Amino acid sequence: MLTTFKATAKKLPDGLQVETNSRGFKIIIDEPEDMGGTNVGMNPVEVLLCALGACQSIVAAAFADANDFNYEEFYVELEGDLDPDGFMGFADVRSGFQEIRFVMNFKTNESQEKAEAFADFIEKTCPVGDCLANGVKLVKAGVVRH
Repeated sequence: MLTTFKATAKKLPDGLQVETNSRGFKIIIDEPEDMGGTNVGMNPVEVLLCALGACQSIVAAAFADANDFNYEEFYVELEGDLDPDGFMGFADVRSGFQEIRFVMNFKTNESQEKAEAFADFIEKTCPVGDCLANGVKLVKAGVVRH
């Protein structure tokens, strides 16, 4: 059975600020000043990296017991490469990330092999990682003028 998640994004009056909202939780997303923003929040691709790391962290916490994996601490370091000239229209290159790299860090007494197997499970199970690795059909469901 499918579950539908919903969000809104509304351009604010200042610079490139956008207020996003889902289930009543709000995030202000912006761009750095050198990209025309006011630097009051992460930019969308930084939020994407954070969403991937958060998803991996949640999967680790939610499924550690079921995988008989014990850890004291877990965090993910993420980085992605994109050419801003694509977004800015200066070059005919992809606008989005060309590659995202991540390192999962466990503070654990488990073996390296067991940590790698659990990391593979996390990568296979994470919905955000699945969306990024396999793509998602984007559907423009309409344009509304007010």
